[in-house]
Order: sequence, then structure tokens, then C-alpha cells
Amino acid sequence: MLAELLDIKNDRRMSVYLYRIGFGMWLMYLVLGAPALHTYHHYRQDCGLLSFVLMIFGFSASMVYNYFHHHDQYEMKKKWLFISYAALAVIIYFLEFRGKENFIDLNWVLSLF
Repeated sequence: MLAELLDIKNDRRMSVYLYRIGFGMWLMYLVLGAPALHTYHHYRQDCGLLSFVLMIFGFSASMVYNYFHHHDQYEMKKKWLFISYAALAVIIYFLEFRGKENFIDLNWVLSLF
């Protein structure tokens, strides 16, 4: 059964499960913002990032399935996969390097406007 689940080329279930878990993490992100759960507020950013990552992995798994079975849908979604990976890379970069010497200072962009 596990071999069938991990066969993302011919089975769509893995992408659906990743989407559902990602959506659940997004709901946890919303719930952890409630004032009643202020003791667990430090997990909120982790849930948001994990939600984003799981949904992109689910999208990637569905892209593999679409490549083999629905090639026209694959061509349409290809640019959005690139955009989502670029957004994830930017978010992780800013979360990891904020306040460190390797961080790129983008304050000069504000002076252009």
C-alpha cells in the first residue's frame, strides 16, 4: 500500500494528503493567533511556514501526476510552480538571515519611491 501511495506518477493521493495537511497547518496558524492561546503563540510562525511548504510539495506532487496524465494542465501550472518555489526561497531567506551579516539590506529600494 505504501508503495502505491508514494507512486506520485500514477497515484494522486499523496498530493491530496499533502494539501490537506498543509490546510490543517494553515488552520492551526489561524487558531494560534487567538488571544486565548497566547502561551502557544511562538508556534504560529512555524505552522504558517509548514503550511506553505506542505502546500507547495502537494502542488509539486500533483504536477508530476499532471505531467504524465494531463499534459495541458501541467503546461498551464508550470509557471505557478516556479513562482511558488521562488516565494518560498525568499521567505526562508528572510526568516533565516534577518539580522545577520549575510542579510541583504533592501532599504535602498525604499529611497527609489
